[in-house]
Amino acid sequence: MKIGIMQPYFFPYIGYWQLLNLVDEYVIFDDVNYIKRGWINRNNILLNGQAKMINIHIKNASQNRLIKETQLSQTKEDTRKLLATLTQAYRKAPYFESVYHMLETSLDYQETSLTDYLAYQIKTVKNYLGIQTTLLNSSDIKKEEHKGESKILDICRIRGADCYINAIGGIKLYDPQNFKDQKIRLQFLKTDDIIYQQYKEDFVPNLSIIDVLMFNSVEEVKELLQKYTLIEP
Repeated sequence: MKIGIMQPYFFPYIGYWQLLNLVDEYVIFDDVNYIKRGWINRNNILLNGQAKMINIHIKNASQNRLIKETQLSQTKEDTRKLLATLTQAYRKAPYFESVYHMLETSLDYQETSLTDYLAYQIKTVKNYLGIQTTLLNSSDIKKEEHKGESKILDICRIRGADCYINAIGGIKLYDPQNFKDQKIRLQFLKTDDIIYQQYKEDFVPNLSIIDVLMFNSVEEVKELLQKYTLIEP
């Protein structure tokens, strides 16, 4: 059984979804510390031909608090302004209407828990794309109080995984021998160069999945989800 374990992010880039689509189980890693100025509560969209940062508001953001303990301070007015920005950015995009409806539903979700709010968005996009992967929260898995690699190995053992796949950015975080000792295959997903038609300006890469969805049909996105390379250290 293949497993992926990643923190929840705010409408993350396509590589996140490639990993989620590839594995059998995807664990939302919410019992680790919140990262300020990271991608947990913000991302980039395309606005006027350039990358534009969007975000949701966090109450008393602290890296000394777990993601599952972190609360939103997002108001209805904040959400209205965010949706207005998305409309300004993408109202002329080919798949705006269907994607906007999905975004409106997920952004309007009335939940103050950051974990629950982001998990709902992940499920919404997952369902929109027809991805069948099972989702679960790390905080719901009864395990020892490990950290780092040991925590990952413990989750793999408990869930019965024989293959752990991580994003390429984590390749220096793990010792392949430790996984080999546990009879767990270790692989890393590297997203291929992905280019698609945005507006008539030059292509702006590495944006939120929102941008991918606005300019590509579900079938086209599914093809993009297959554009990756698996690396085995």
